[in-house]
Amino acid sequence: MTYEIISVVSTLFRIYFYMILVYVLMSWLPNVRESFVGELLGKLVEPYLAPFRRFIPPIMGMIDISPIVALFVLQLAERGVYAILGYIL
Repeated sequence: MTYEIISVVSTLFRIYFYMILVYVLMSWLPNVRESFVGELLGKLVEPYLAPFRRFIPPIMGMIDISPIVALFVLQLAERGVYAILGYIL
């Protein structure tokens, strides 16, 4: 039972990690964010990225490093959830 819960949580974090990664990479391709998939990913990912973009300004006005910080924080949150699950279960 414990292994299944940790496996599900791990899969959900991994899916969200790749969703953010794909969304960021989509910014390099013109008009992809306006597609159905781009809009769907935007609705799912932007609420998480928005606080990071508020506090981390783009470097030289062009390079946005906030997604890198957001992915790092997501990894830390994943480890925190594992620690909590390990304590509870």
